[in-house]
Amino acid sequence: MKKSRKPLVFITAGEPLGIGPEVTVKALQNPRVQDACRPILIGEPDSLKEAGYTPQLAPLIVQQSLRAKPRRPEPSAWGGEISFAALNLACSMAARQQGSAVVTAPISKQSWAKAKVPYTGHTEFLRTHYGKTALMMFISGPVRCALVSEHFAIKDLHKIITKDRIVRAGQDFAQALCRLGINIPHIALCTLNPHGGDNGRFGHEETRVITPARRSLCAKGIKAEGPYPVDSLWLAHAHGNFDGILCMYHDQALLGLKLAAREPIVHITAGLDFLRTSPTHGTAFDIAGQNKADPSSMIAAILFAAGK
Repeated sequence: MKKSRKPLVFITAGEPLGIGPEVTVKALQNPRVQDACRPILIGEPDSLKEAGYTPQLAPLIVQQSLRAKPRRPEPSAWGGEISFAALNLACSMAARQQGSAVVTAPISKQSWAKAKVPYTGHTEFLRTHYGKTALMMFISGPVRCALVSEHFAIKDLHKIITKDRIVRAGQDFAQALCRLGINIPHIALCTLNPHGGDNGRFGHEETRVITPARRSLCAKGIKAEGPYPVDSLWLAHAHGNFDGILCMYHDQALLGLKLAAREPIVHITAGLDFLRTSPTHGTAFDIAGQNKADPSSMIAAILFAAGK
């Protein structure tokens, strides 16, 4: 019987002055990664070579900038231009190659701003070009959560979190969980305000926005409960009471996730024209170039993208 070909995975090395090149090279050196996929690496060559890259690990598509390279690891327009160009190329290639995936090492949002990139981060770029309802979600074994809103100021959440936005996120989350093999996902919605608003004392979003959204999800055949205060909800999820948690904002998800996770965490963008994953750490400029970075989340992201 003819052996099936390994899946094609486009990997961006992220911010070249951060730990992206290091965790990417370490991940490519992992035997499980080598067995799982056909990687195509996209990044800045000098930073990758300093991290130990050799052509035997993966073909390299070089990304460079005409700007001067900074002398120390820090956010820069140089790094922003390189990391954004790598992402743009990886996504355009994956969109043309059916069944392929994209794995992105961490970028610096400050570098993107310095380079005048018109997107806050990966998710905003992906939503603009490759899936209007791109959903930010995370998994770590049986621990799973998704975000209704991503990178916004807390003071703006009451305007951003609408019934329609919650319903779209809930539908995308349920569909993504189905693709993970959960036939009838049981998801729980978080509250926005402390103590669920305490009957309107601390806000009305729970009764005016989140509960109506949950009813709409149930009417669409999605098994949804809540809203529940996030502190008790994370404990319930860790005990297996739900298949996933739909969080209203960024830190509501990431704090509980990083405390509850017992396996490397993978960041997934659901609802795109292709599968995109990434590790859940940042650029870590403070340890860049010191061979201290842990590649476990990058390894997990590549293996997930490869279907392992």
